[in-house]
Amino acid sequence: MNSLWEASKLSPFSTPFKKAECESASLVPGRSIAAAASSEVVFGSSKYYGLCAFGGLLSCGITHTLVVPLDLVKCRIQVNPEKYRSIVRGFKVTVAEEGAKALVKGWAPTFVGYSVQGICKFGFYEVFKSLYSDLLGEENAYMWRTSLYLAASASAEFFADIAYCPMEAIKVRIQTQPDFPSTLRKGAPLIYSQEGLSGFYKGLVPLWLRQIPYTMMKFACFERTVEALYKYAFSLPFLFFDDFSFFFLSELA
Repeated sequence: MNSLWEASKLSPFSTPFKKAECESASLVPGRSIAAAASSEVVFGSSKYYGLCAFGGLLSCGITHTLVVPLDLVKCRIQVNPEKYRSIVRGFKVTVAEEGAKALVKGWAPTFVGYSVQGICKFGFYEVFKSLYSDLLGEENAYMWRTSLYLAASASAEFFADIAYCPMEAIKVRIQTQPDFPSTLRKGAPLIYSQEGLSGFYKGLVPLWLRQIPYTMMKFACFERTVEALYKYAFSLPFLFFDDFSFFFLSELA
C-alpha cells in the first residue's frame, strides 16, 4: 500500500495544486513511478498504458457481467413495457416463462464487449491525456486541466464504443428477441449473414450520445476528486493514514 501511495504522489496529474514551473521536469513520458515493491513502471511506457488498459478490463468487464440479470430485465422493459411493467414483475415473468437460467442471457457478449470497451476507455484515456498535455505544454495543461480531462475522455470513449458496439448489438438481441440464438457464437454469424458488418453498428450513434457525456463526467469528476483529496485530506500533516484509510479514500475518488 505504501508503494501505491508513493506512485500516486509521483503522478504528474495527481497533485496539481502548486505553481507551474516550466523549467522543472516535464510531464512527458520518462518518469519512473513505483508500481510495486519489487518493480517500477515508467510513466508513459507501453507497460504503463497496458496496466491502465488491464484495469479497465477488470473494472468494466467483470462489473457489468455481474449485473446481467438486471440489465436483461431493463432491456425487456424498454422493448415490451406492457408485459414487463416493473423490475420486480420483469424478474417474475422471465423466471416463470423461461426459468432462472434465462436471467444470465447475454452474459458472454456483455463480458467480451465491456472488457474490450474498458481496455480502450482506460488505456486510450491515458494516451490522449498525455498527448493533449504535450500539445498544450505544461503550464497550459495545468491551467486547462479540466478541459483536458474532458477532451481525453471523450476521445477515448469515441473509439471504445466502436469496439464495444458489435457486442452490444448481439447482447440486446439475445435478451429481447425470443427467436434469436441465445449464444454469442451463434448470434454473431447470424447478424453478419443477414445484415453484413453494418448490422453490428446500427446503434453506434445512440451509443456515442449515451456513453461519451457519461465518460467525460466520470473521468473529470474522478480527477478533480483526487485533487480535492490531496488538497484537503492527504496534505494535512496531523492526519495518520493507515492502509484501510488510504484504501477508503482511494475508492471514494
